[in-house]
Amino acid sequence: MSDQPARWTQATVYPDMWADPDDDPRNSEGAGPDGELPTLQEYLRDYRLTLRMKCEGLDAEQLARRSVPPSTLSLLGLLRHLAEVERDWRNWITDGEPLPKLYGRRDADFDGAVADQAVVDAAYADLEREQAATDAALAGHADLGERLGKDSVSVRSLLVHRIEEYARHCGQADLLRECIDGRVGQ
Repeated sequence: MSDQPARWTQATVYPDMWADPDDDPRNSEGAGPDGELPTLQEYLRDYRLTLRMKCEGLDAEQLARRSVPPSTLSLLGLLRHLAEVERDWRNWITDGEPLPKLYGRRDADFDGAVADQAVVDAAYADLEREQAATDAALAGHADLGERLGKDSVSVRSLLVHRIEEYARHCGQADLLRECIDGRVGQ
């Protein structure tokens, strides 16, 4: 008997996928978006959705489960971390005073990811709120070359950086989820 969960997927059409194409909310019918901005926004949306999908169906203990000691990495920590970085990205594009950290000191996003349903609920609410606020802050800037904030960050650079951040953490989420219950897939 092993402590390791058996590998499995919900998909029946392609065994390396998370869900069958007809059940995957990231799949859209027809041609992809026209233009650079809609393409970047679609990739960001899909990575955000992928992270949520990797967390679906898990309880507070599973979401808070750490990868391997001494790492503090967990799915719940990733949710909290991405809420924190969404807020931080808004600080990049403002000329005003920076917003305070959501969770306090450095690494509190991961350190505070404990197996408590109230912490899980707050993490999802924080992430949704911070994503919406960053999206709203960028909504009036359709020119991807426009430079914003004290450091003159281009809208394009910020969008690409956001995609990169979510993509990296979705890769970590793949491994975390497989360690928790054996579920695999893109």
